[in-house]
Amino acid sequence: MGTDIFLLNISGQDKPGLTSGLTSVLAEYGAKVLDIGQANIHDTLSLGILFEIKSGKKSASVLKDLLFKAYELGITAKFTPISSEGYEDWVGLQGKDRYIITILGERLSAEQISEVTKVVSEKNLNIDSIKRLTGRLSLIKPEEYPRASIQLSVRGRIEDKSSFTARFVEISRELDVDIAFQEDNIFRRNRRLVCFDMDSTLIQTEVIDELAELAGVGKEVKAITEMAMQGEIDFNESFKRRMKLLKGLSEDVLHQVAVNLPITKGARRLIDTLHNYGFKTAILSGGFSYFGNYLKEKLDIDYVYANQLEIKDGVLTGGYVGDIVNGAKKAEYLRLLAEKEGIDIAQTIAVGDGANDLEMLDVAGLGIAFHAKPKVKDNAQSSISSIGLDGILYLLGYHDRHIDLL
Repeated sequence: MGTDIFLLNISGQDKPGLTSGLTSVLAEYGAKVLDIGQANIHDTLSLGILFEIKSGKKSASVLKDLLFKAYELGITAKFTPISSEGYEDWVGLQGKDRYIITILGERLSAEQISEVTKVVSEKNLNIDSIKRLTGRLSLIKPEEYPRASIQLSVRGRIEDKSSFTARFVEISRELDVDIAFQEDNIFRRNRRLVCFDMDSTLIQTEVIDELAELAGVGKEVKAITEMAMQGEIDFNESFKRRMKLLKGLSEDVLHQVAVNLPITKGARRLIDTLHNYGFKTAILSGGFSYFGNYLKEKLDIDYVYANQLEIKDGVLTGGYVGDIVNGAKKAEYLRLLAEKEGIDIAQTIAVGDGANDLEMLDVAGLGIAFHAKPKVKDNAQSSISSIGLDGILYLLGYHDRHIDLL
C-alpha cells in the first residue's frame, strides 16, 4: 500500500493547545510530519503541517478527524494533496543558495516592502520566511526612538549579485529605507568582532573640527575635512595640513572636548548587547587616540587604534607620533585584530562613514556604511541611514526581545 501526502493549513484565533490537539490526531494514525511552520500576527494563527500517511482508510479517516478537531478548536482547516513528484521537487530546492534581506526604517510602508519583494520575485527567488525583528509600535503613544525592521529569508540562484544589490540601492534612495543583503552562511551567524570608525560614526562630530573651532581655525579645517571625507584629497595630506593648523592649542582643551562628545544614538544599546553576546569591539580611527581612549572607558570598547597627538609643554605642536591611521592602516588593524582574536576575517564587521573607511569596509565580512557619504554608500556591502547604530543588531538577526531583556 502506498502513502498520501497532505498539506494542512490552519488559520484562526490563537489559543493554547492548538498544535498539541492537531498533532495528537496525526499521532493516532501514525502520520509522519515532513515539515511544520507557524506564524502569529495580532493573535491570529497561521499554521502549516506537511504530513505523510498510508493511503486508504487511514488517509480518509485522518482528514475527517482533523476537520472535527479544527471545529472543536474554533479554527479553519484546509487540506491540499501533494504529489510525490511535487514533494521531491520541493526537497530538491534545499540545496540552493540562501540569503538574508533586512529592511530597516523608522517605520516601514507597504510600498517599501512591495518594491523589495518585487526584486526578489523578478530574480525567481523564493521567500522562505518573513520575520519582524522590532517590537510592536503603538499608534497612540509617540515613540521616542521609532524603528522598524523585518527580515526576509530567501532561497535561489543569483547570477549577477551586483545588479541585484544595485537595485536595492536605488530603492533605498527613492523610498528612504535601508536594505541589507547578506549570504546566509555560517559566518553570518558567527560574527565575533565589530570595528568602528569614531568621528561621525560612534560620535556625532568630527573632533578635529571641534578642536579647530577652539583654535580659531574652524573654517579652514572643516573645508579640508570635508574634502578628505568625500575622497577628493589624499587622507595623509589632509591630516598633516589640519594638524599644522592646530599648533599651539592648549592640552587642557582636549578634556573639555572629550567630556562633551555627542555619542551616536543607539551606540550604547549596540555595544552593551554585543558584549553580552561575546563580541569584541574596536575603534579604528583617523581621529585621535586621546578621544578614542576616553570612549574606550565610557563605552567599554576593547581596542583602540588612532592617531597620537604630539604634545610638548602642555600645548599641541601641530605634529603627531607614529604612523598616520589612514584607510589602509584601518584595514591592516582589522586583519591584525581578527588574527589576534583567532577568528576568520569573514566573522568581522566594520562600520564607517567616510572615504577612508572604504578599505576596512571591503575587507570585513560585513561592511556597513553608517549615515555615510554617497561614495561610501555606493561602494559598501550594506548601509544604515534611517536609524541609529543599534540597527546593526537587526542585520545580525537579533530581535528586540533578544536585546532589551538582557
